[in-house]
Amino acid sequence: MSTLYLVATPIGNLEDISARALRILTEVKVIACEDTRHSGKLLHHFGIKTPMTSYYEHNKVHKLNKILKSLGDGDVALISDAGTPNLNDPGYLLVNAALEGGHKVSPIPGPSAPISALIVSGLSTDRFTYLGYLPRKQNDRLSALLEVKNFPYTLIFFETPHRMEDSLADIETIFGNRKIAVAGELTKMYEEIFRGSVGDAKNYFLDHPARGEYTLVIEGQLDQEEHWDEAKIKKAIMTEISSGNSPSKIAKFIADQSGWPRRKIYNMIMDMQN
Repeated sequence: MSTLYLVATPIGNLEDISARALRILTEVKVIACEDTRHSGKLLHHFGIKTPMTSYYEHNKVHKLNKILKSLGDGDVALISDAGTPNLNDPGYLLVNAALEGGHKVSPIPGPSAPISALIVSGLSTDRFTYLGYLPRKQNDRLSALLEVKNFPYTLIFFETPHRMEDSLADIETIFGNRKIAVAGELTKMYEEIFRGSVGDAKNYFLDHPARGEYTLVIEGQLDQEEHWDEAKIKKAIMTEISSGNSPSKIAKFIADQSGWPRRKIYNMIMDMQN
């Protein structure tokens, strides 16, 4: 059976595309992309003449069978306008359909805006949750923020420039004045990364109007650790050890329940077993 390749493309700097990505894009029968005009510029830059077909949110159902038919004739590549496909786009429908059809699905890794923003944020990278774009309407946005207010891990959102000020105000209302990193134009000439508190970010973007799409990386709820002291953690570890679970499974289970870092719990398990 043929292969559906999920090919990551640059989020800004064209030099970030991999040699393997260029080879795959040259070898496949068809490239499915969000915007053929946008992706056409990328392919033209690298001299790639593979035929393209559009596949985006509003034609995903209509185009699905056509792309599956192309898979029947040979390999197909899926790309997004920028970054890693199947993150915040309808790629999952195509992936599931390809798998159900018996095709192989293979990633060609590369640039990713959420991960790039996370690793330069200065915030914890041990555990994080990617939540895509914040809702447009304020009530929906506040509800979405309330749902994750007590999450102990780093939170990652996308936001558009015209909603930046309103969203930062809502984040401060729900989360308080947590640490935040706001990254825009990553890998481009005018790369911008603001690091500070949510309140400072609000003031910064009042004086420096947002341009382009941004990735928001927000500190998780820090007081979760107070709900479980060390004695309670050790008691839970002993209970789980007696049940026969592996140290890694125990660490994940207790981390999810307590808000403590998984790595810290795992080290405690190792110490107790020794």
